[in-house]
Amino acid sequence: MHTSMRAPRPAPSTVPQRVGIVLMSALGDVTLGLPVATAIKRASPWTRITWIAQPGPIELLRGHPAVDEIVRFDRWDGVAGYRTVRDRLRERSLDVVLDLQTAFKAGLVTALSGAPRRIGIDRRRAQDANWLFTNERIPNQPRAHMADQFLEFLPSIGVTDGSVEYGLRACDTTRADVYRQHRDEQRPLVTVVVASSKASKNWAPERLAALCVSLVADYGLRPVLTGGESEIEIAAAAQIMQHATKCLPAADRPIVALGCGIRALMAWIEQSALVVSPDSGPLHMAVALERPVVGLYGATNPLWVGPYRRYHDLVVDRFHREDEAPRSSAEKRPGRMELVTVADVLERVERWRTSYAPAMNMQPVSALLPPRTAEVSTPGTATATGQPWGLTAASRRA
Repeated sequence: MHTSMRAPRPAPSTVPQRVGIVLMSALGDVTLGLPVATAIKRASPWTRITWIAQPGPIELLRGHPAVDEIVRFDRWDGVAGYRTVRDRLRERSLDVVLDLQTAFKAGLVTALSGAPRRIGIDRRRAQDANWLFTNERIPNQPRAHMADQFLEFLPSIGVTDGSVEYGLRACDTTRADVYRQHRDEQRPLVTVVVASSKASKNWAPERLAALCVSLVADYGLRPVLTGGESEIEIAAAAQIMQHATKCLPAADRPIVALGCGIRALMAWIEQSALVVSPDSGPLHMAVALERPVVGLYGATNPLWVGPYRRYHDLVVDRFHREDEAPRSSAEKRPGRMELVTVADVLERVERWRTSYAPAMNMQPVSALLPPRTAEVSTPGTATATGQPWGLTAASRRA
């Protein structure tokens, strides 16, 4: 007879045992919602968490230690998509569903779940009549950061510790694959997100191109261009590379990693000394992975969707006008990304160099894998230019 080594089940808690989370589409929003799942698991390890998501962010959620199951919702399947997600959720007999997303589609999925408790946002902050689909609502609060709004759901299910933990990391296999592709790189990397999913949030490609040249020439960094494979992103990367071809030798030009996938993107960000991004999913992933990020904001409010609790001093805020007091809002202001200048961004990069870089272990890619020969440089050695990696002579300006 074998003695079970399984830990004894803890005393019953007030936290429901089967919790559904509805936060389905935007990669950045899903990243900001991860601390909700980790807080629930921390309070009640036996609670089973089912996350309902559209195809886009599923790779971010897959394998996450706080997410037990992902139910895929295919919105573009129309009525059939809603019918499928309804059937799958009702099979699971969820005790409660947290509708973190305030859109109509999320409310409808929440209602179709059949959960006896369907908790949503208060009526004032809800959008698209989302509040009609829930039977409990969190108390009305002044608008703060989106992540704070998500954490407001926790007390309603008995979770009192809302400490922020993302639980996000690249998987070892993907990380090794990415590093192996560029194992001879002697400079720290800077991930540059060329565009977001919303055109109004994007920065001009010609300014990104000028920035990339300066990151190489003045800071000794190797840019990695990331994003999807939409026409906008491909065109932006092409324009950046065209400019780099004129200004930089081949070995210094950016690495193009468009369409690499979410898991590889996490590996690129983990290895980067710095990230530069408009309001986008990768920006929030960088915060979750504790990589300094220069956030470019014009169309959206950084107090609502900016880097959460970190790197505020690296944000370029052109959303707020000079004559107004900054406050959180979900308002959109198209056209204001044009006010973000290259000088604005380089000022934040310099702030990163003086305030963040000295405390970072900025290893080149070549230091993360076993060297193929004895000549491969190790951290702290000189590059081919004779300067220590990460700080060229030009970047050592006072």
